[in-house]
Amino acid sequence: MKDENMGSKLKMGQTGPPPMKSDRIYINPGEEDQMEISGFRPHTLKKAVVWFFIIITVGLLRLFFYWLPHLFIKATHSRCSLAEATTVLLKDQWKEWFKSNICIMITRDGAQPDPKAPDKAISYNTSHQESNLQATHDENKIRYFISKKVKYIWDPERDEFIRLKGLEKDNPCSYFYQSKGLSYEDQQRRHGLYGLNSIRVHVTPIIQIFLREVLSPFYVFQVFSMCVWYADAYELYASCIVFISAVSIIVTIYQTRKMQRALRNTISGSTIVTVCRGNEVYDDISSEDLVPGDVIEVPRRGCFMQCDAVLISGNCIVNESMLTGESVPITKTPLPNPQLAKDQKENMFDIKQHSRHVLFCGTHVIQTRYYGNQKVKAVVVRTGFMTAKGELVRAILFPKPVDFKFNRDTYYFVGVLAFIASLGFIYTVVLMVQDGEEAGDIVLRALDLITITVPPALPAALTVGIVFAQHRLKKGDIFCISPRGINICGTLNVVCFDKTGTLTEDGMKMQSVVPSPNNRFEEEVSDMTKLKHNLLIYGMATCHSLTIIDGTVTGDPLDLIMFEAVDWVLEEPGEEETRFDMMVPTIVHPRTRNNRNSILGDDSQPMGEDIGVVRQFTFSSSLQRMSVITRNLGANNFDLFVKGAPEMITSLSKAETVPADFQEVLMAYTQHGYRVIALAWKPLPQKLNYVKVQRISREQVEKDLNFLGLLVMENCLKPETTPVIQTLREAAIRNIMVTGDNMLTALSVARECCMVDRTDRIILVQAYPPQDGKAGPQVEFVYADEREKKVEEVMSVDGQYNIQIDMDNQRFHFAVTGRSWSVIRQFFPDMLAKIVVRGTIFARMGPDQKAQLVECLQTLGYYVGMCGDGANDCGALKTAHTGISLSEAEASVASPFTSKKPTIECVPTVIREGRAALVTSFGIFKYMACYSLTQFVTVLLLYWIGANMTDPEFLFIDLFTLTTLSVTFGRTEAYAELVKEPPPITLLAPGPILSIILQTAIQTAAQVYCFLDVQRQPWFYKFIDHDDEDYMSYENSAVFYISSFQYITLAVAFSKGAPFRKTIFSNYLFLINLLVCTAGAVWITVYPPQGLADLMEVMTFPSVPYSLVYLGIAIINFLLSVMLEMFLIDSTSVREKCREKVKHCLPSSQFKYAAIEQEIAENPSWPPVSPSTVSLALAFQRLDSAHHVPKDLNTGTGKDILDELIEDSDMEARSIQSLSGGTLSGLGHTQNATAEGGDYYREQFETPLLKSDSDVRFRKGETSIDDNGKFITAL
Repeated sequence: MKDENMGSKLKMGQTGPPPMKSDRIYINPGEEDQMEISGFRPHTLKKAVVWFFIIITVGLLRLFFYWLPHLFIKATHSRCSLAEATTVLLKDQWKEWFKSNICIMITRDGAQPDPKAPDKAISYNTSHQESNLQATHDENKIRYFISKKVKYIWDPERDEFIRLKGLEKDNPCSYFYQSKGLSYEDQQRRHGLYGLNSIRVHVTPIIQIFLREVLSPFYVFQVFSMCVWYADAYELYASCIVFISAVSIIVTIYQTRKMQRALRNTISGSTIVTVCRGNEVYDDISSEDLVPGDVIEVPRRGCFMQCDAVLISGNCIVNESMLTGESVPITKTPLPNPQLAKDQKENMFDIKQHSRHVLFCGTHVIQTRYYGNQKVKAVVVRTGFMTAKGELVRAILFPKPVDFKFNRDTYYFVGVLAFIASLGFIYTVVLMVQDGEEAGDIVLRALDLITITVPPALPAALTVGIVFAQHRLKKGDIFCISPRGINICGTLNVVCFDKTGTLTEDGMKMQSVVPSPNNRFEEEVSDMTKLKHNLLIYGMATCHSLTIIDGTVTGDPLDLIMFEAVDWVLEEPGEEETRFDMMVPTIVHPRTRNNRNSILGDDSQPMGEDIGVVRQFTFSSSLQRMSVITRNLGANNFDLFVKGAPEMITSLSKAETVPADFQEVLMAYTQHGYRVIALAWKPLPQKLNYVKVQRISREQVEKDLNFLGLLVMENCLKPETTPVIQTLREAAIRNIMVTGDNMLTALSVARECCMVDRTDRIILVQAYPPQDGKAGPQVEFVYADEREKKVEEVMSVDGQYNIQIDMDNQRFHFAVTGRSWSVIRQFFPDMLAKIVVRGTIFARMGPDQKAQLVECLQTLGYYVGMCGDGANDCGALKTAHTGISLSEAEASVASPFTSKKPTIECVPTVIREGRAALVTSFGIFKYMACYSLTQFVTVLLLYWIGANMTDPEFLFIDLFTLTTLSVTFGRTEAYAELVKEPPPITLLAPGPILSIILQTAIQTAAQVYCFLDVQRQPWFYKFIDHDDEDYMSYENSAVFYISSFQYITLAVAFSKGAPFRKTIFSNYLFLINLLVCTAGAVWITVYPPQGLADLMEVMTFPSVPYSLVYLGIAIINFLLSVMLEMFLIDSTSVREKCREKVKHCLPSSQFKYAAIEQEIAENPSWPPVSPSTVSLALAFQRLDSAHHVPKDLNTGTGKDILDELIEDSDMEARSIQSLSGGTLSGLGHTQNATAEGGDYYREQFETPLLKSDSDVRFRKGETSIDDNGKFITAL
């Protein structure tokens, strides 16, 4: 069977926003916040008709429109084009509606501000084209609307609304270097367009929250019920409900405003910012007045950024924990502005690709480093809610709606109850009309029946289990900011885990170094002192991003481990923020200095032990490497050291320097879970002087490297990881690893933590993109275990390939890299579903790809949990049904759950509590439904004789029995273990429906029997209807007595224990409640004192033995109800039979992932097996070579450009030497000191910064740089 047939039944749908329909108009097409938009304008006749009916219905129609405002717009407005609209309706991909009014903005002078050129028209850049708003007859008017804190501007040329953006895309990098600052007038014009630079969280006024709560359907129905009860003289219970509702509303108002204030206080803030007005004129303004295009000075002592800005001069050390969850200081360098070749297309700025040069809003600039008297400057690119912090706050204010089947089903059931209530309404009206009752009494009795059938307390009762679960989670140091999501936790059947910091320890330890001096690997070295002054140790000492803050070496943990292993010293001369004032690089040297000869070149060449780091190319996750340019004291040339992913470093290295057994050695370490990093080096030409070193781009030098060896680090599993993974597997919950780390390391960790059994096969999915027209995209499968069997499926776009069946097919797991994921997603979408269903390890995955994987799982019907440490996981945490962050950073606010304990032990805890809360919600709902139906039957029986229950009887049942049992019902704790059987997730299933029907039948049968049996007693006399509403009768007593026990019986029957909750005997408060309610019912039934009988308005039976019969009936009722739940509803065999029947009758009800699993199981030829055998090492080499595309930003080859730079060196050097002695003042920075752009440095070289040699002073023993870039030491 060919694989294309497998994809014919079930195809993987498009991830992300749903496909756009041709007859609809959209804003943000193809993006996550894609929304359908429609234009409307007022219609006088429609509005008059609607308001006529609103008056006729006494405001009820207006209340309905308040709940559904989009229908009010459609009813009172006529649809029109967006160009004519005064109001727009927007519908997002989750079917939620938003209404926005179109506003008109009038500029002062009729001109429209342009983000790039304030004196021109507004320019809107899109990925397809650039359209300009030209002046029209009303050129001084700008139409716009705001939705979800985002402003949309009308573009008359394209006839559509376009999202207002800053300067984050489609601007050349040189634009920012050309920016000299905005004048006051230009800034004011842009201010009118962009508004305040403020992320304001509105704290809703108390009266507004109060009205919103009171006008919600739940409270409206409660108000209706209370009005009926007060009219029916049922004041006591109505007053209790008023009190409870008032307390609930007060608590809601308090919690809502408390959360809003906390969020506002967390994210709000403004400060005074220094902006450039052009011509080096600076002005201090409020940060709220900043607009895109402003040139700001970053304070020398640091600050909290109030906008997103791209750095154009100086360096900043930044803490980005607010965004990433990692508090490791990051060095931000100026935006690249390379010297371009003649025919080279200019680089365009992209805020994602150039994130290393962007200061993001909300991040903490710890300190700045600058050159001489130069200021650290940045150009504002985004403000307000457009910033990174603003997007995070928007995600909190407008979260993805929780689409949960149980919540939807409750509305269907309430609808069914309402239908039953309508039947009872008709029954009551007909019966009472026949009896000649007054119209007022008929309406009152009929409406009272509605309040009985549809319980007003249902929503409040459903939250009881959630509240208790949230409290228990908090005691376990797990905090939940979205309690509604707790029930969803109980449905999870897939959990995705990040690796580093989640499954494994954050920190690492240096295991060993594997040198490769002569094209072959030597024995691994664990003691770094044995390396002496090998090039490898030079690379370890210099190729990092460490810096000194407050006297402590800080930086990336991996860099720290590597640097500490060599036991060298890092020195950064001068005060921390003014180090760039000197011509002194960062120096590293051994802790014990000795004069030795270097092996960099000729052994006779004297070389110092001090190494200066004169240039750094920061680490890029997309490039998977970082590099530094260094110079030894007294050396004639610069050296380049590069560190990064082994696959990337070997692709940049000369083939003759890479050992032949590279892949085998790499696999030997990574398959045992070690983190492996490669180092390479190359000498730069002697004629390449210091100036050109500062201007050269990394693509020009990071090639033709000499491979040096491997650094092996051990990243241990957390001790809690393996037990938790095993627990989840035993509960039939899929575990998926999604990491940015190396594939082989991920495979090792997956086996080590038992995510994959030792006997299971892991099949590596390798996808190759089209190769320059020579071959189409291909997919192959390779066994990743020790058997090294080749499983190959070479598939072209037309689906032609050969298949050979492996008769020894076993359970297998797919392992996919981020590169292959992108290819499969683009070229083989039909295969994606099968990959996701069987995929267990996803390595080298970027943040966007992690979120895509979660979306794919959700599309297939999985309930997905995501657990990460906050770094690069925010997107997936937000997308998943349940996101659990192990980081306490502010990034965790995007996750519903945050664990203070940084281990995955919280995952089974959250799932257990979710299951307990879900089962509690099911039990409470069934209890409330059966309570309503039971009381409904009671009232119908009494209506038949013209009687009713008395107010004290209602109060005894509603307040004393029902309310107390509903509260204590949910206090039962979660079961200690996770079981394979998942809890029910839908009410519209055979089990819950059968349970409610049969339980109602049992209660009805008991009540009817008692109602009829009491009439056969010799002491019975018939009830006579009086106008004084005296309902005391034997029929009343009979149904009241038995129903009092039934409500207790139902509470016990629906209070489930194992396997999702502990037994009810562990819930002592519930047991006490049951005993008190039972004792009260027995007392009233068997032999109540006359005073109690009069208080309850109940007519006691003259025969005590007959009263005891009711205890017997109650016991039989109890046994039947409990046995029904235990042996029928909760029976595994019965549930399986019902499930098979439903599956047979409704095949579409099967989850997509289950259907795909079934198809895979029924097709043993997939994945197909080839007779050829290829080593895993060669497979990785092929994948690397297929995906590696050298990145060269220049039109010529790197060597030609390097030669051109060298030829220009003499002339450049002469230009520098013509300046006074201090000309290089701004150039001595060592680490991250220099911008990658050339224009800035040309300014430095052309302007003498020191007037005489006497201005340059060095302390004794201090190292500096001469005009030719050599190091000199003052004696």
